[in-house]
Amino acid sequence: MEEKIKINRIKVVLAEKDVSQKELAKMVNKAPNTITRICSNESQPKLGLLREIALALDVDIRELLIPTKS
Repeated sequence: MEEKIKINRIKVVLAEKDVSQKELAKMVNKAPNTITRICSNESQPKLGLLREIALALDVDIRELLIPTKS
């Protein structure tokens, strides 16, 4: 079984901001199951959607990604 590579940390940011996945889905006008797949790293958002999520959550877009360098 292939290991899921975690690229985004949107689920963590949602918890920090006390926003549910369902609320985020409404904020960015996407289906709740789309946001669920993104939060579980089953799929990754396109850059435009990543920007919308950052704006909706009032965070820098870089906070939504797992850094590749320390």
